[in-house]
Amino acid sequence: MSPVLRSTERRRALVRLAGLGCLLAAGPLAAQGGTLTPVPDTPAAPPLVLPDSDGKPVDLAAYRGRLVLVNFWATWCPPCRREFPSLSRVQKLFRPAELAVLAVNVGEDAETIFSFTGASDVAVLLDRDSTAMRRWPVKGLPTTFIVDRQGRLALRAVGGREFDDPAIVARLRALLKNT
Repeated sequence: MSPVLRSTERRRALVRLAGLGCLLAAGPLAAQGGTLTPVPDTPAAPPLVLPDSDGKPVDLAAYRGRLVLVNFWATWCPPCRREFPSLSRVQKLFRPAELAVLAVNVGEDAETIFSFTGASDVAVLLDRDSTAMRRWPVKGLPTTFIVDRQGRLALRAVGGREFDDPAIVARLRALLKNT
């Protein structure tokens, strides 16, 4: 390998490392903004049928007619752990007929999940083999989607959020009125 090629590869690696550092540093700042990004063309939500923590199958299609916040997360993910309590809080701000929260745990067993969530009132679904995560356009953990009343992917958040942030709550209320 020539010295020029090695130097170019080193430079690219440094640029990638610096970019990763910027993303990590900006992550907490971006999360504070309470932003949700529109999903282009609002495609239909992929199928989602997973067992809950009691082993009962839960089907996203059963929630048609209300907004559904679908959060992909894991207990080993620090931003996931920080945002999890806000899922319960935002759920309490809406009537059950308006908003459902489904927390899809990726790749962990029920015991690990329960040791973190305890007796949470958020519906936790188990995606043990990551099949659902691969079907959905998940960019990393946590990734959250807002499925509108017609079953379409309306909004997305990549990275941690406080879902009871006033800006997010206002966005959800506006989506309820407009769909």
